[in-house]
Amino acid sequence: MRAGLVALLIATPSLLLPKVSPDTTQVVALIALFAAALIFIEYVSSYPSLIEFRDAPPFNRVRFLCLFFTVFLLSVIMRGQEAPSGLTMLTHAVGTLIGNAIDFPYSPVRLVVLGMADVSDPHSVDVIRTAAGISYLTSLLSLAIFALLLRLFGWPSRTGAFNVWINLPTFDPTTGGDVVSRLNRDARVNIALGFLLPFLIPAVAQAAGSLFGPSLADAPQTLVWTMAAWAFLPASLFMRGIAMGRIATMIEDKRKRSSLDGTDGGLLVT
Repeated sequence: MRAGLVALLIATPSLLLPKVSPDTTQVVALIALFAAALIFIEYVSSYPSLIEFRDAPPFNRVRFLCLFFTVFLLSVIMRGQEAPSGLTMLTHAVGTLIGNAIDFPYSPVRLVVLGMADVSDPHSVDVIRTAAGISYLTSLLSLAIFALLLRLFGWPSRTGAFNVWINLPTFDPTTGGDVVSRLNRDARVNIALGFLLPFLIPAVAQAAGSLFGPSLADAPQTLVWTMAAWAFLPASLFMRGIAMGRIATMIEDKRKRSSLDGTDGGLLVT
């Protein structure tokens, strides 16, 4: 099911957008199959490889839903440019409302509009602002949902024992000093990057004019994935930073309890 949902996520723009070329469809299908195979192998295996927090739901589920709804809503907006309907008009109206509300000087949406849209073309500006508004709203809602789950259910302790090796396969606890200090440092770095990326991505996109030029609004799939990455990556880094800070706190609390009991805390946190 996870593999199928990931494949559906990647294929969503091609399924919803009109006038998709056969070559694009074939490339998207190949990427979707490769991603589905990767997810299937990762979750069917007993040993971790790349995916973090594999056994600590609903962390990855919140991130997946954030990206899926962002891609879906952006695809609906871009479909409305060619084949308008009630759903596309409603989504476009909500995105325009949110985009106009947060399109003030030095805001992330304003930087996106200036960096990715052709300011001489009102249609391009409107499309980019609408896409930025709906993407930013989705990312903020995902952060709020994750913070609420963390607060109400005490993630990840409610799932039982938390194995650091399985849930953080790319984190080596045997190098670089104390585990708690490294986790806290990584948490701060992730949160800082999550705050800065909405401002840095438009600047990078503007510098790479050959890749993200004024014609971005005329390339629906490019716009969908660019705006989805702009909104999803900072939110994902925020959630990862919050999660790693939470794990550091749990390990520190386990060490205190273990020191009182005279036992070794290890890397299995409960």
